[in-house]
Amino acid sequence: MNIIRKVSEKPWLPQADDVSEGQLATHPKVPSERIALRFFLAVVGVVFFLFIITFLNRSQYPDFVALAGQPWQPFTNPSQLWANTLLLFTGSLALHLTRVVARRNADNTILFFLALSVFLSYLFILAQLSVWKELIVNGYGLALNPANSFFYLLTGIHGVHLLGGLCVLLSVSYNFWGNKSRTKLRASIALCASYWHFLFVIWLVLFALLTATPETFNAIASVCGF
Repeated sequence: MNIIRKVSEKPWLPQADDVSEGQLATHPKVPSERIALRFFLAVVGVVFFLFIITFLNRSQYPDFVALAGQPWQPFTNPSQLWANTLLLFTGSLALHLTRVVARRNADNTILFFLALSVFLSYLFILAQLSVWKELIVNGYGLALNPANSFFYLLTGIHGVHLLGGLCVLLSVSYNFWGNKSRTKLRASIALCASYWHFLFVIWLVLFALLTATPETFNAIASVCGF
């Protein structure tokens, strides 16, 4: 039987083992943590998408008063929100730089950028709370106008996700001090960086939406069929 098998072999064709090894080489296994993060980000993206669609639909009712457009409205000049955006951007950039230097095993630089990212993200949350406080003091309470309610809702949900990311980032920092595996730390930092970039993009969408004028709402709602 062995002789028959040897005679019937076709060595010029790829063997089964060679094919499987080649497939493994060209299709490396994606870590389960990255798959889980992608799934989570997809779910979060869908949630924000549904809220945005609801927001646009609600903007077509007569009692919806936008927070921008007229000189007396708070976000006609959204300078404070621009400053908050800069904080979140620099926090995301610091985490990206953490990911870069982690590949070089520069421990002191890793720690600096990690701490900077945590600090800037924490400042962003405090700055958002300051905007909330200023709105309430100026008479833009939660239940006084649907646009107000959506602002608190959307920025609040975004802030909660950022707080969750900060908890994970603090855990990564603790593991850094605990001399955990540098390979695992690099992977964790890369996941955190991806999460921060995602939250920054979400914030840009929310920023553009919440500071838009009624004309912009009406144009977008018309395109969406509302």
